[in-house]
Formats: sequence, C-alpha cells, structure tokens
Amino acid sequence: MTIRYERPFSHAAHWSRRMALIACLLFLAAGLSHRFGPLTTPHFLALALFSAGLAAVAALLAVIGLVQLWQVGARGGKAAFTALLLSLLPLGATGIFTLAYQQRPPLYDVTTDVAAPPRWLQEPAADQDWLPPRHAVTARDRAVQAAAYPGLAGRRYDGALDRVYQGVRKVAAAYGVTIAREEGLDNILTDLEDLVVPSGEVRPGADLLAEVPIPEARPLEMPLGPRVEGPNDVLLQGEWRSPVAGFRFDLVIRLREEAETTLVDMRAASRYGPHDLGLGDAFVEDYLKALDAELLGIAGG
Repeated sequence: MTIRYERPFSHAAHWSRRMALIACLLFLAAGLSHRFGPLTTPHFLALALFSAGLAAVAALLAVIGLVQLWQVGARGGKAAFTALLLSLLPLGATGIFTLAYQQRPPLYDVTTDVAAPPRWLQEPAADQDWLPPRHAVTARDRAVQAAAYPGLAGRRYDGALDRVYQGVRKVAAAYGVTIAREEGLDNILTDLEDLVVPSGEVRPGADLLAEVPIPEARPLEMPLGPRVEGPNDVLLQGEWRSPVAGFRFDLVIRLREEAETTLVDMRAASRYGPHDLGLGDAFVEDYLKALDAELLGIAGG
C-alpha cells in the first residue's frame, strides 16, 4: 500500500498575492492619474494610504504563509514571495513620504527673502478636501525656515534686468515651470530702450565682458531692512510639478534692480497640505543653481 503525503494548502499565502496585486495596481493607477491626469493631491493621498494599508495586510499574510511553509511545508511559497515583491511599491513610496514628513520642518511656503517675501500676483487657492487646514504664514514659520534651510538665499547678478529676465524664463522652461502671470515688464522695455546705441556709435570705454551677469550671494553683513515692493520690480508667477509624484507648487520670482545689479528672489508654496516634504527648498536651490549656470554661460556665447 502506497502512502502519499498531501501537502497542506496555505490560504494566507494565496490571499496575500491577490491583495498585494490589487494594492500595487491601485497605487500605480492613482500615481499615474495624479502625475499626468486630473486626480488631485488629496484624492491621490487617500488612495495611496488605502493601497499601503492593503499592502501591509498582504505582507502580513505573506509572512504567515512563509511560516506555514517552514513549519509544515504548506504550499504557497511562491505566492507569498510574489506578494512581498508587489507590496514593496506602495509600502516603499508611503515610507519615503512619511520619512520626509517627519524629518523636514512643517512648512508649506518657503522663500529666499524671509524679511520681505515676493508677493503673489494672485493668491493661490485650492480645496484642501480632507487635508488639515493651512494657517497663514507667520514670522515664526520664517524663523523655522531660516534655521532649517540656512543656505536658501537669493542671488545678485552683475547684469541688466532684461538679460537676467531672459535667463529666468529660459530656466523656467527647462524645469517645466508654467508662467501664468507677469508684472513689471515695462521696466524691462525701459532698460532695452536705454541700452539702444545709434548705428555707428560706440560708447567710449565700453567693456563687453563687464556686462556678463555674475552671481553673487546676498551680502549678509549689510544691514538691509525689509524691502517693500518697488515700482521697478518684475514679478513672475507660475506653477511647477514635482517630477515623480507630480505634487503641485505655486511659484513667484522677483527681479529687482539695485545699483547696476539685479536681485533675484523666489517663493515656492505647496498647493495642498500644510507640509511640502522639503520639495520646495530643493526645487528653489536647484533652480537658482541652474540660473547661475545659465547666466554665466553667456560669457562663452
């Protein structure tokens, strides 16, 4: 008489694979719809948290299935291993967001000029849905930003306003920033008219290299008080989306002429939620570095 050993069946392992597949597909669909489609950030976060919850349950069932495989040789090892792999996406992404939320300061609005931030041409407004309501930015928030991001500062360029403006627009296009509103463009036209030299006339002692914009950090030793908006300022307001997750940010860039130099300040605010996960500071830093390279590159043209 032949004795056939029947391996037990692990229902936990097989259910874990089904749940992990649903969680992974849900997270992918929500992420793609948020990045490239009409899904708003509050709805994306809700779906992402739900898919992470499903993935966590699936991972727990997968662990149970692996334990049963070890103890009694239950079938379902492949299903449990597949479930763990599928759960990595929603759980890993949620873990990254959570880590950034805990490590970065609770700010949604950052600026290079904490004393007198560039003003909005149109105050950003968005339905926060289930997300916590956002309070108005206070002096304490600016102090927290100064302590958390001490290197976030504007730029001073030895260049004309019109040339710096062209560089700002070029870098904005390269970073996918959509400029929606502008103010003060008459100041640029005035500068261009002042720079016109009649045909055949060369200004004595003109040095072409002297007009190349050179980036300089704003001198901290100068006792500068808060700057009020001046009539010669140029303001550009637009929108930027983070490359991977597609979080929306409202931006404003301020150009100001001072003593034959041009100051550039920026302000970035997350459109949804009371926390920008540190993305605002990272974007402004990268943008200004790219602007430095763009304006310095004129010397080689």
